Amino acid sequence: MIPLSILDLAPIVEGGTASDSFRNSLDLAQHGERWGYHRFWLAEHHGMPGIASAATSVLMCHVANGTSTIRIGAGGIMLPNHSPLVIAEQFGTLASLFPGRIDLGLGRAPGSDHTTARALRRNLASDADEFPQDVVELMDYFADSPRRQVRAVPGAGLDVPVWILGSSLFGAQLAAALGLPYAFASHFAPQMMMQAIELYRATFRPSAQLDKPYVMLGFNVFAADTDAEAHFRATSMQQAFINLRSGRPTRLKPPVEGYLELLSPPERSMLDSVLSCSAIGAPDTVAAQLKAFVERTGADELMITSQVFDHAARLRSYEITAGLMDKS
Repeated sequence: MIPLSILDLAPIVEGGTASDSFRNSLDLAQHGERWGYHRFWLAEHHGMPGIASAATSVLMCHVANGTSTIRIGAGGIMLPNHSPLVIAEQFGTLASLFPGRIDLGLGRAPGSDHTTARALRRNLASDADEFPQDVVELMDYFADSPRRQVRAVPGAGLDVPVWILGSSLFGAQLAAALGLPYAFASHFAPQMMMQAIELYRATFRPSAQLDKPYVMLGFNVFAADTDAEAHFRATSMQQAFINLRSGRPTRLKPPVEGYLELLSPPERSMLDSVLSCSAIGAPDTVAAQLKAFVERTGADELMITSQVFDHAARLRSYEITAGLMDKS
């Protein structure tokens, strides 16, 4: 089996708090480290009642401080929301505190709605179209001999691997041109996955960071001891997507028996599309679905996300998935 990693959306569940979410994130990372997961990534979202990782680098520090070997990363930082220098300083600080363990994934989406994006930036002068230039500027701050007069302290000369995140061909082209590893958001936007992978691999240029293409794909897993329980647990994530696409995001809701039967045909079709890169079931079912996905895509690594309401059940899902690494 290729390396498996964890994407934690730091869910705030119905009836829970952000404090609960942070404790659960650390607990998941500690278990994931023992189970052999390669990385633990957190994502920048803003104004989302069910996601607690808005201050991504702060939460990364909390998780890194409570673990010892697993790589801790951002999957990702939405760079148009920030000055490249500020992100260089934040991740230079993290890399100084936790040498050799920090990853920096970069995306160009706002991670929020338009109104929240304006509040984040105060104005929209930081154009997402400037993302490639911002990535190059940020990488320069980590160089041993930066070209810019301004220095990131800490930051300059530190080993902070940079990744490009994406859900379209744009990110694939940029990652290939810069010779960076590429992470595709197939766990919620799989429509252009195969085209993006092919474009990235075909146009990749080796760089100081990476000598050949490296593709990591997001993948949803809802694993349980039985197929029935796994499908029941998956309904929390299904509710979250329906509510988000309906313009009413909520905290992560408890699972609902027979939830899919309550949906309209367009809603079922939407879920089938956005969550097509998923494995739901007992261990043997999940193993077969994981194997088929890796064979179809040739992924170098999978970033597993499991949005399960009950924390113990979420741990069990990741534990089952980790156990498949030794059997493949």
